[in-house]
Amino acid sequence: MKDIKTLGELKKSGYQPKNIKDELRTNLRNKIKAGDTTFEGVHGFENTVIPELERAILSRHNINLLGLRGQAKTRLARKMIELLDEYIPVVEGSEINDDPLNPISRFAKELIAEKGDKTPITWLHRSERFYEKLATPDVTVADLIGDVDPIKAANLKLNYADERVIHFGMIPRAHRCIFVINELPDLQARIQVALFNILQEGDIQIRGFKLRLPIDVQFIFTANPEDYTNRGSIVTPLKDRIGSQILTHYPENIQIARTITEQEAKFDRDQSETVYVPSLAKDVLEQIVFEARESEFVDVKSGVSARLSITAYENLISTAERRALLAGEDKTTVRLSDFMGIIPAITGKVELVYEGEQEGAATVAQYLIGDAIKTLFSNYFPKIEKLEREREKNAYTELLEWFFAESGFELLDNFTNKEYQKTLDEVKPLEDIIQKYQPEFAKEDKNFLKEFLLWGLVEHEKLSKNRLQKGYQYKDLYSNFISKL
Repeated sequence: MKDIKTLGELKKSGYQPKNIKDELRTNLRNKIKAGDTTFEGVHGFENTVIPELERAILSRHNINLLGLRGQAKTRLARKMIELLDEYIPVVEGSEINDDPLNPISRFAKELIAEKGDKTPITWLHRSERFYEKLATPDVTVADLIGDVDPIKAANLKLNYADERVIHFGMIPRAHRCIFVINELPDLQARIQVALFNILQEGDIQIRGFKLRLPIDVQFIFTANPEDYTNRGSIVTPLKDRIGSQILTHYPENIQIARTITEQEAKFDRDQSETVYVPSLAKDVLEQIVFEARESEFVDVKSGVSARLSITAYENLISTAERRALLAGEDKTTVRLSDFMGIIPAITGKVELVYEGEQEGAATVAQYLIGDAIKTLFSNYFPKIEKLEREREKNAYTELLEWFFAESGFELLDNFTNKEYQKTLDEVKPLEDIIQKYQPEFAKEDKNFLKEFLLWGLVEHEKLSKNRLQKGYQYKDLYSNFISKL
């Protein structure tokens, strides 16, 4: 089809014009029939958001994606490009992508009337059929819909009554395209009102011109829940004109969250070859985000974006990489102490309530790391009861007695791989507990599991952990208490 260059050739080819909503609907039907994945690379929405989105497309609806930050709303909107035809014909020179067989602008109609079947046409790829606008308070009606252009009128020597003096805004230029308005509540109410006609009747009004342009646009809006966006809200008549409102959500379990993080995090070849990440480390990383979403110190209405785990993962790898570079080592494994390197990623992504502000962002981040370890601890080792009978032995008695006898040890940040290994190996009961409760655990991950076990006992108040200038000191609770006195 791309070889067709004129209107006459296009007519002979049997091409039939169709509006964008029918185009999306037809291609979605074909994908569903073929059993293809409709929104590739979007995880965790397979049984919730995506079926609703597919129903909205099949219903030819404009769509509002409502959800907290970092819930893949914009990603879903951009993925809809893949449901468009690969190419569509456009009248050459048209500002608003006129269909050669169904022109709507004065320019296209006059060109076709003048040249007939010899009217030149071009082909527009689907990647060029996506328009996106972030709603900010300074957006005007002229930006979105259009306005009279006095410079154009002067250059063409046109009277202001001539519709050719109009400069089209973003929406008319998105004719036959997908148009996304992000953060819709931030758009001033009077600007939202200007969208009424476009959504309901499909036409535009500019400066009193008697101008009917049946604009063909697939609108997608994104918004945070209105009880959170104090900056504004979606006016009720506009909400009434949006066909489907779809609620998004965060990943429901660690496995889905891990899949998203590993897909989105960006690493170069050096990082991938230098740093090995134990599977448990990835679980701890995701659990930190789950803890943040439930934390009393974090504003629940604000939400905790999936971008937190992505940037934290990148920080974690960089922390281990930097440590290896300083030690002159070609390869290393992520350590639990490396998680201190992700604190900047956490503090920049969470909105704290008053109590959290009092604690301090960095302190809250450390709480979240500790809470994540405590939550996952019972998945790997026997549960630690709060109340235990005096002198009754349990799974951790020998380890705790070792700390009492040896007065603990230090695990420094700049330890080489050998020093790190040797220090952990000297704590003999650690290996015994792992052999008993996690005998099948991957050998290359065991050092991380040992550190995880120690940190878990700290969180359950069985050991003490003190931050030194360049590492951690692990001691039994009693000697730590005495030393403080």
